[in-house]
Amino acid sequence: MTSDRRGKALTAALMIAPFVITYLTVFAYPVYKMFALSFTDAPLIGEGRWVGFDNYLKLINQKLFFTSAWNTGYFVVLTVVPNTLIGLGLALMVVRLRGWLQSLVLVLFFLPYILPVSVVTQIWEWVLDQQFGIAQYVIELFTGKRISVFRDPIWAMPMVALVTVWWTNGFNLLLFIAGLRNIPADYYEAATLDGATRWQCFQRITWPLIWPVTALVLTLQLILQLKIFDQVYLMTEGGPFNSTYVLLQLVYREAFRLNHGGLGSAVAVFLFLIIVTVSVLQYQLLRVRGR
Repeated sequence: MTSDRRGKALTAALMIAPFVITYLTVFAYPVYKMFALSFTDAPLIGEGRWVGFDNYLKLINQKLFFTSAWNTGYFVVLTVVPNTLIGLGLALMVVRLRGWLQSLVLVLFFLPYILPVSVVTQIWEWVLDQQFGIAQYVIELFTGKRISVFRDPIWAMPMVALVTVWWTNGFNLLLFIAGLRNIPADYYEAATLDGATRWQCFQRITWPLIWPVTALVLTLQLILQLKIFDQVYLMTEGGPFNSTYVLLQLVYREAFRLNHGGLGSAVAVFLFLIIVTVSVLQYQLLRVRGR
């Protein structure tokens, strides 16, 4: 009996060993190294001397740090909730379709998600081009003039957010459709027989049962958008006048351009703690709300 238990324990250990090794190598060690480097003046590659909290004090006294933190928060506000609500709204419409039409619409909405970010940004630079972009007709209709949106401090971040929502919403759409398909049709049939309207069906059946998926989408979106970098770097490089400069761009600047590995790690630690804290708090609040 004892040998049988030992054999099962050994088998279990061998099965989880690859995951544990991968986790320690890919995640745990880099995180430890990031925290350790943040307390040194090390360059990007090489050792440095211990400086304590000097890097964090430098960040507090750096205007660009607060600017990038503010811009990151602004971007999160522009994308997380709107992206989630748009995905849910589209899913409610698409799930009513049947057969090949539903498949076609799903493909059209999901197609942008599989495109590389470089292709996405190039497409939208053409669409929003001040001279030849088709979107300029809409902008001109509401503002009375054509605007170079990626060179305007007011327009730049909302446009980056718009591109991000268009690019990533297909993933949210699939999650919501999967959740909606798991709701038994009998619930809606019974509610309809009782005289419930579509809004009442959504309020009393769809929304409570789709809430776990909504909480998941909100949490994933929050984590992803706090790590915004690619779209900003390719479309605006943080400009104009640092109006789209975000935290990961500051990490890139300090670590890779200025070779300040320690200071770059300090910014990364700040972003890491923000992501972990906000994600845990949000998930707990959403879980309590869903009970």
